[in-house]
Amino acid sequence: MNEYLSPAHYIDSGHVAVQDFSRRNCSGTSERQRAVSLYYAVRDGVRYNPFLDFTRPAAFTASAVLAAGEGFCIGKAALLAACSRAAGIPARVGFADVKNHLTSPRLAETMGSDLFVYHGYTELLLEGNWVKATPAFNLELCRRFRVKPLEFDGATDSIFHPFDQDERRHMEYLRDRGTYADVPVDDIQKVFRETYPRFYKLGKDATKETFTPGT
Repeated sequence: MNEYLSPAHYIDSGHVAVQDFSRRNCSGTSERQRAVSLYYAVRDGVRYNPFLDFTRPAAFTASAVLAAGEGFCIGKAALLAACSRAAGIPARVGFADVKNHLTSPRLAETMGSDLFVYHGYTELLLEGNWVKATPAFNLELCRRFRVKPLEFDGATDSIFHPFDQDERRHMEYLRDRGTYADVPVDDIQKVFRETYPRFYKLGKDATKETFTPGT
């Protein structure tokens, strides 16, 4: 269990900013309550943005995501895992390939697909069970897109809903890619290069795009 409590390269729970964020947002008398408070702090305190330079390790690093105030699913999952470890809660990251039936037109065009490989989430060890938590979409974004926000109670898995608030098809899970003590960035970047060649080659130019509902 030590690897799920110790700082790692990308899940850098020893970073002073991560530890400070964890202390400030960790509340409750039980470990489960503390985990829930950290989940909402990461979900809503860090804006979701998929238009990032995925050639840079910072996109996958917890402390860098916190410093930027924005990140995509993997970076936010790493941040939640790092904050949890800083609070003494065992945590790891997990991945799955998902199909987003409501991908914005601009993102779908840029990526060339509505398939999201290596979608990231966090797993926390609470009351003897590994529980999934998905802090990717902040509440404001969910309201604007009319997708159902993901709640987390620390007892049941929090994963994407199959339908949105208007009963349109939303997320479809296609493939489980397993769980890890740290973000497997080399593997992820390789698959990103193969799956999204145009998007990946944008590098820093990807950050010039703005992620807004309806575009």
